[in-house]
Amino acid sequence: MPTTITIESPRQPEITELLRLSGEYAQSLYPPESNFLLSVAELEQPGVAVYVARDATDRALGIAALVGGADTGDGSTSTAELKRMFVHPVHRGRGVAGRLLAGIETDAAARGIREIVLETGPESHAALSFYRGAGYREVPLFGQYLGEAFSVCFAKAIPGAVR
Repeated sequence: MPTTITIESPRQPEITELLRLSGEYAQSLYPPESNFLLSVAELEQPGVAVYVARDATDRALGIAALVGGADTGDGSTSTAELKRMFVHPVHRGRGVAGRLLAGIETDAAARGIREIVLETGPESHAALSFYRGAGYREVPLFGQYLGEAFSVCFAKAIPGAVR
């Protein structure tokens, strides 16, 4: 199935529905204080790109956001955080997440992002397996996740990042 990956506004009915489903899923696994989900308003902030995977009929299949990562210009590593990665349950198992992540990584490299970091949870078994299979390595907790019992953090160097 052909899938397109584009950067879009999160304030669309299909996207807000995916965000709602994502939130419900996270809340079914972890206590509220251990969910670090960005709201639609936060996803609309400067420095945040929301990626949408759509099929040939233009139906939204999955979403993810990349936060930060502007090239520093001083030779230091530019890092961005992957947030809100979610594929609608009906469309899972069809490679949507892999195509979405590949599109994000390609765009990140073009933007000069040299590393993508992310947080997920220990009960998110499919996510843990997916990220490991996509070349992400487990790293120590960082930022707002420090000391969080329900967080597992990953990172991946992005090859070919434009300087």
